[in-house]
Amino acid sequence: MGKTAAQRAAKHGVQAGQARPGAPGAIPAGPQGKSSPGLLVIAGVVATLFLFWYLHLMVPGQLSELADGLSMPDSMVFGYGEDHLAALRSAMDEEALGRLSYVHKTAGTLFPLIFGLTWLLIIGLNTQRRALRWVLFSAPILFVVADLWENIAIDNALGAAELTGGDAALAGTLTVARWILLGLSLVASVVSVFTRRVGRPPELVAQDKG
Repeated sequence: MGKTAAQRAAKHGVQAGQARPGAPGAIPAGPQGKSSPGLLVIAGVVATLFLFWYLHLMVPGQLSELADGLSMPDSMVFGYGEDHLAALRSAMDEEALGRLSYVHKTAGTLFPLIFGLTWLLIIGLNTQRRALRWVLFSAPILFVVADLWENIAIDNALGAAELTGGDAALAGTLTVARWILLGLSLVASVVSVFTRRVGRPPELVAQDKG
């Protein structure tokens, strides 16, 4: 006849009296070890949404008022040409250009970095296959590079002594690229979640839904 937990504890110490995980009477392990990544993802998504609103909805409207109503380059999904940048250079004074450059160096830098790290975490937590994980990683990584490079290209084009066609083409191309890569990053996160759920046993999927 087996000894009770109290008897084992009295004979061998407190640790011996504790039931092994999975054994009858064992206390289920708490979720502490699994909560941290989830909290990081939630915090990253919230920060990303706030910075997106600030950079693409709030700031462009304020700066457009200082540029005779012209759109800011960052918000132009389909890009722009040399003529648009030349018009901005003429409409914006030194103070307005300085504000745009300041936004690029602060919130414009934080947004791609926080977004990139958050989406890498989402993809990494949900993608089991290593090869697929790195394919999906490429979208947010390239987005971070394109976004940061775009900030520099726009500031250089607007602040240069003379605007050249090459500077304008580079800035416009990077703007289009960053929007495309932003969309691909969102798709990559959806794919990672979908492939994880497809590969899980039906009973676990049902448990997640419940």
